[in-house]
Amino acid sequence: MHIDDLDTPALIAEKPIFEANLEIMSKALPGSRLRPHVKAHQSSFVAKAQNKSGHYSFTCATLKEAEGLIKAGLGKDLLLANECVNINSLKHLQKLAEHFESRVMLAVDSKETIEAAYQSGFKNVLIDVNVGLPRCGCLIEDSPKLSDLANKKGLNVLGVMGYEGHAVGLLDKNERIKEVQKSMEILADAHSKVGGEIISAGGTGTYDINTLATEIQAGSYVFMDSQYQKLGLPFNQALFVLSTVISVSRQGWAVCDAGLKSLGMDHGNPEIADCEVWFCSDEHITFSSRSSDLKFKVNDRIKVIPAHVDPTVAYHDRIYLVENEEVLDIWPIDLRGH
Repeated sequence: MHIDDLDTPALIAEKPIFEANLEIMSKALPGSRLRPHVKAHQSSFVAKAQNKSGHYSFTCATLKEAEGLIKAGLGKDLLLANECVNINSLKHLQKLAEHFESRVMLAVDSKETIEAAYQSGFKNVLIDVNVGLPRCGCLIEDSPKLSDLANKKGLNVLGVMGYEGHAVGLLDKNERIKEVQKSMEILADAHSKVGGEIISAGGTGTYDINTLATEIQAGSYVFMDSQYQKLGLPFNQALFVLSTVISVSRQGWAVCDAGLKSLGMDHGNPEIADCEVWFCSDEHITFSSRSSDLKFKVNDRIKVIPAHVDPTVAYHDRIYLVENEEVLDIWPIDLRGH
């Protein structure tokens, strides 16, 4: 199948670039040094490719991601790096993990999440510490108390985790390094109080500068997006939303059939090579060429670069793996949803 045969908008991944990104990361963070975050791609098929490149432990954001990886035979070492308090759902995951002989660790940051882990039968937890991003995670002074409570419940506290999400996208690398150092000083302090073998942190934007963490939770590196491209990382853009030009105005703009319902927009407008994106509507992008030599006509196919890969993937059912504009495989996005 040629990409011109695809209905648009369609999510496509360039196989050579995707494989090169995997190779770069496997050399930089081999084996257990990387715990890929599957929320970036939400596909067990992509996770299998990461596994073939040497990574066997994975990070999940949702119960469904964890369940899907277990069923796909990738549950050797999973971290559910998100606070979960739905005991019935956690019990289902625990029984599934037990059946498939999988190890699942839970992130906990309160007595309630510790109780949920205990009530659902889980044994292994990480104390989630707030290292600067105002999201989940306990205060550093609460980490030893929570660790003691987990131990009293019979849980194994295997270490700590913290996400320096406020730093991963900073454009100035020196500022990024400085903020990561501040965050990791907090996490190191918590680890000294909690103990355990694991210090889990990081993302694609800090994979090469976070030297304290024993494992890095990068995920976007496999596909990339326009925001991460600004950081000068060695990974290249592998994922695009293939779109069709459906209207061309004599006043100088064109319209394609991708829009708010096919692109994650929380990081701003998507990008189109050599073009200026004016704005996005539900089903449209209005854009213009930066060059008088580049003209568009109805039925032209264009590749739209998402600004944020994770939510973009979540809008689609499948990824078309392509090379030289030929479709080589179709990978279901089978881990999305809740």
